[in-house]
Amino acid sequence: MPVLGRSELEQSPLADLHMIASELGLDGFRRLRKADLVAAILARQGGDSSEGAPDDDGDGDGEATAAVEAVEAVEEAEAATTTEEPPGSGGDEPSEARPRRRRGGRRGRGGGAARDADPEGRQGSGGAGKQESDEEPRAPQEPERTAEGVIEILDGGSGFVRLTPPEPSEEDVYVSAAQVRRCELMDGDTVTGPVRPPRRSERYPSLVRVDTINGVSADQVAAGTPYDELPAAFPQERLVLGGEDPTVKAIEWLTPFGRGSRVTIVGPARAGKTEALRRIAAALAGEDGLAVSVVLAGVRPEEISMWREGPVQPASAVSFAASAEAQAQAVERTVDQARRAAARGGNAVVLVDSLDALQPQAARRVLGAARNIADGGSLTIVATGAAAVGGETTVIALDEALAGARRFPALDLLASGTLRPELLVGEAGADAIARARAEAAAAAVSGGA
Repeated sequence: MPVLGRSELEQSPLADLHMIASELGLDGFRRLRKADLVAAILARQGGDSSEGAPDDDGDGDGEATAAVEAVEAVEEAEAATTTEEPPGSGGDEPSEARPRRRRGGRRGRGGGAARDADPEGRQGSGGAGKQESDEEPRAPQEPERTAEGVIEILDGGSGFVRLTPPEPSEEDVYVSAAQVRRCELMDGDTVTGPVRPPRRSERYPSLVRVDTINGVSADQVAAGTPYDELPAAFPQERLVLGGEDPTVKAIEWLTPFGRGSRVTIVGPARAGKTEALRRIAAALAGEDGLAVSVVLAGVRPEEISMWREGPVQPASAVSFAASAEAQAQAVERTVDQARRAAARGGNAVVLVDSLDALQPQAARRVLGAARNIADGGSLTIVATGAAAVGGETTVIALDEALAGARRFPALDLLASGTLRPELLVGEAGADAIARARAEAAAAAVSGGA
């Protein structure tokens, strides 16, 4: 091969320089800038030829030395990357997927990243085939595997695909918060999708994409009818509360509600609204096929502690000291998750204490999310408030005087009521409720007289 001078090399296309460097046996030449590549070729020619390489500007030796050092540095980085042991473990939650910058950074400075992806074949050199044949064969990529498991959402919004639910394992697959939001994933969803192995800073493999959700294509789930446009029917399946608590029994039989009901428990302060809601939560906690959530907004700190001691842990809890925006977000976040469950055929109940913490429009929006989806799932909202919001299917009114005198059930039957009760308790049950209301009205009249 003839020895070329600096000016000839500098005027040569980059593809030709790559071919020359390959024939000279230069390692790592693709990662060098053109000037460094020219200097490296001159240095190699000088080592192979007694004539030496021409030097047009008189400082070729310095440039050649720098180029050789750059090649050696790249080779050392390559060796370090391939031999370094991955970290043994990180925290319990892996970091978000981050590409490795060590090798990519060097490529970026040398302009070689694009050349690695496309070895100058588009420049019509004719030398690309020669270059690829001289390179060491790359290690075959690990075949893509598919994971199937149950989603568990973490506090930060990301999650894991638990392969052996409910217990975590080292084989669990990390799901980014962006994927959780984009696919509207919820706790308990069964998902499948391809998995990539963990990168250097990660402990767990990561989900590349979500292919199916609960056996249905993720694209089909995303393209479903918007929740607000789903057809709704009046509640027809009564929620059985059971138990011997007098207040709960009175609510169940005199002001019944079912799957998809919009329920408010109303009354003045100290009428026992929060306590009634807690007893309803305890009654519903063991109901099969029913996802029960509690959200507290604008309540006393002591009440937050009381709820946390109960059978249903609050999904979110903010005291009255929090901003109005924080209180509204806490409620709407929990309701949005329940909406997704109902849209996918599940049955959810959200207990809210209290709507008084929200602006009137926000309160109506929360209560309006409840519905019995025709031929689908349901979302039931049971919320406390000083007064009815409007649009309820059941209103449970409590009597402050009865509650203060500890006379239970402290139910104001005349101010309470259920829309279309016969759908929940049948015609006989509806007639019994009507008779009880008539007796209460007669007692009120005689008492007033």
